Amino acid sequence: MATFYQSKKGIFLIHCPDKKGIISSVTEFILSKKWNITCLQQNVDSEDSIFSMRIEWEYLDENLSKDDLTLEFNNKIGKKYTMYFLCFLNETSVSTALFVSKDSHCLLDLLSRWKYKELPINIKLIIGNHEEIKTYADMFSVPFHYLPISSQTKATVEKKQLELLKKYDINLIILARYMQILSPSFISNYDYKIINVHHSFLPAFPGAKPYHNAYQRGVKLIGSTSHYVTPELDAGPIISQQVTNVSHRESILDFVRMGRELEKNVLANAIWLHVNRKTLVIKNRVVVFD
Repeated sequence: MATFYQSKKGIFLIHCPDKKGIISSVTEFILSKKWNITCLQQNVDSEDSIFSMRIEWEYLDENLSKDDLTLEFNNKIGKKYTMYFLCFLNETSVSTALFVSKDSHCLLDLLSRWKYKELPINIKLIIGNHEEIKTYADMFSVPFHYLPISSQTKATVEKKQLELLKKYDINLIILARYMQILSPSFISNYDYKIINVHHSFLPAFPGAKPYHNAYQRGVKLIGSTSHYVTPELDAGPIISQQVTNVSHRESILDFVRMGRELEKNVLANAIWLHVNRKTLVIKNRVVVFD
């Protein structure tokens, strides 16, 4: 009886100084393994002469080692082109933690998308600084950890958060309207693995009620931005953005409703791009592959 093997997916994300021969070197390396290239996208930033690339392939080797492949690729190609590269092998879902405060619209949207397998993530826990969020965690049978935080307890709470993230083997943190500023030391543990979302009125309309303030000024566009978290507040490289037109006909409640809808969609899109390994950070900018 014939035996059939299901192919697995490998991905390289690459950037380096632009030189001739990069594409042929990378594709020849993959083809030498008798793997099937299924997608290749590349770009050259003409301003800085930086080459970037995403290449995806299929393989059948059950015992393929990511560490061994990374070492071999670096020795044969990476060093030659002074490459920065990331390798991903047969990812099915990314271990994820959600951080949330009082607003639940992004939380509930992500839990729903996860339940219906619209996002390849595995939500292992929710960390909240307001206890009422536990109701929603219980609805989806996700462990909830209530960790109230203040300026006096920040260091202690972040230590507990990091312990939980390590315990659950978390590879992605989503700030689903988590209204606390993460310390640089916390962020350093998860470089480009923390995704945030907020309205796009910054810096013109900061504070607790940006939609109300924007309404008073008669803005004509409202939007949302999702980005990687860096030590500089709300200044990380942008992954996804959306805007929609508004006018004097909309009320403050309309602004808030429309803004929340944008936040949900933008955050979900940013997560989808990240977990499908379609984002590559270069000099505080994100190259987003199709």
